Amino acid sequence: MDKATARKALIQQRLNLPDRLQRAELLQRVLRIWLVGRPDVVIGAYWPIKGEFDPLPALYRWQEDALLASLGDNQAPDQAAPVLATESLAQKQRRKIGLPVVDKVNKTLSFHAWYPGCPMEEDAYGIPKPKDTDQVVPTLLLVPCVGWGPGGYRLGYGGGFYDRTLASIAPPPVTVGLGYSMGWLPELQAEPHDVPLDAILSDEGVAWQK
Repeated sequence: MDKATARKALIQQRLNLPDRLQRAELLQRVLRIWLVGRPDVVIGAYWPIKGEFDPLPALYRWQEDALLASLGDNQAPDQAAPVLATESLAQKQRRKIGLPVVDKVNKTLSFHAWYPGCPMEEDAYGIPKPKDTDQVVPTLLLVPCVGWGPGGYRLGYGGGFYDRTLASIAPPPVTVGLGYSMGWLPELQAEPHDVPLDAILSDEGVAWQK
């Protein structure tokens, strides 16, 4: 298939989705449920562009829910509970969300801490990025999908930023693609340099998982 043509068509289709808000709400739920029980403390995400799904509300709830649960643990009646809860609270407070910052020279991404109200500035491509926040290293990386095909292979924007970034992080993070169900491309074929995602989530549920 012609990837450039498919990419252009899917982006336009995504922008024109009449029910994109409803699909986004469904995918928010899918992502939140999928994250339950995950051990990750740092999750890398992205600032949505071109009609992409916005994962940040779900990730903020991921932080908030854990913090509230830890505070609730502090109200346990037995004497051992406050000690355990304090440890849990400290761990939950370390939960961080990272957004990408582009390295134009190496064409890779680094991730810097983001939080609601975080100071932002535009990167070289006009995409908002955190301003002057600490760099973080994600153990779980949420990746936007223009489309995806059999075996967990992703159709991106063609710049190769994520491929190069994943090759530079050791150990590599778990990768989770996010996209609307209209992005399914049954004829998409992997190229020799392509690496499959570990999972893909859509508004219809878990579309792929190793």
